[in-house]
Amino acid sequence: MSLAIHQLTKIYGEQKAINNISFTVREGEIVGFLGPNGAGKSSTMKIATGYLPPTAGRVVVGGFDVMEQPMKVKQITGYLPEHNPLYLDLYVHEYLQFIGSLYGLSGNTLKQRTGEIIELCGLGLEQNKRIEALSKGYRQRVGLAQALIHDPRVLILDEPTSGLDPNQLAEIRKLIKDISRNKTVIFSTHIMQEVQALCDRVVVINKGEIVADNSLDALLRQQGNGQTLLAEFEGNVTAAQLGALKGVQQVAVVEGFRFRITTDGIADLRPEIFRFAADNNLSLIGLKQEESSLENIFRELTAAPVSPDASGVTK
Repeated sequence: MSLAIHQLTKIYGEQKAINNISFTVREGEIVGFLGPNGAGKSSTMKIATGYLPPTAGRVVVGGFDVMEQPMKVKQITGYLPEHNPLYLDLYVHEYLQFIGSLYGLSGNTLKQRTGEIIELCGLGLEQNKRIEALSKGYRQRVGLAQALIHDPRVLILDEPTSGLDPNQLAEIRKLIKDISRNKTVIFSTHIMQEVQALCDRVVVINKGEIVADNSLDALLRQQGNGQTLLAEFEGNVTAAQLGALKGVQQVAVVEGFRFRITTDGIADLRPEIFRFAADNNLSLIGLKQEESSLENIFRELTAAPVSPDASGVTK
């Protein structure tokens, strides 16, 4: 295994950010590491790269224990943190040569490798500019270049496409796809299209615990067993009322009296919703079935359960 996480726990004060999680990433695999903000993604990645010690558990990268052999791990790992730490006053080629020298590259080897990475990451026209003069898209390219300069076996990328416009997203997506052909890659993102375009497998973490770990195809098939309906009413309806209908697994308020309803997939729930509206003299102004998507699966796995108060109003 290129990356193996065994019963990993991380506690900050009284907060348990990671709760006894385990998963592995095989050599050559591209894994999307998903979860809402605060789920434990960044903490897991920081521990896997040796930047943060675990409270308990063990991480092994390329056969090396992160705590016992941290320098070995860093030699074979490329890491792009969520907040890309660049020396803005350096020129692009100067910065990459500096990073390469930290990994022990020197002389013609360093010069040649810097040129290769500049070409690979599409930085040829920008290499003689100061990093502070670059757009966010090109700064992300520089961040990827520094993670690749030493030709690592494992790439760990924490939200590499965060804050990019659609054109920059497409460019960085293609770059990650190109560089991942002969490497193991794990990356976190909130953009589901990125995962569906790039990943072989998906690991979902929520509140510090793994809630899904499967191939992308298997997860999409799994979601197809049920229905996700969008229902919109004109009048006063609560999520608790809809949640009481037979066959409903989960109800989430989208906005106002618009709800996302997840069913158990045993029967078509639409006739039941029509009857509910008629029996309660409600105006049903919209009802449609959502197509199976990773976004729906993510929402189902990480959404908080409906918890109405005594008045029936959903919190």
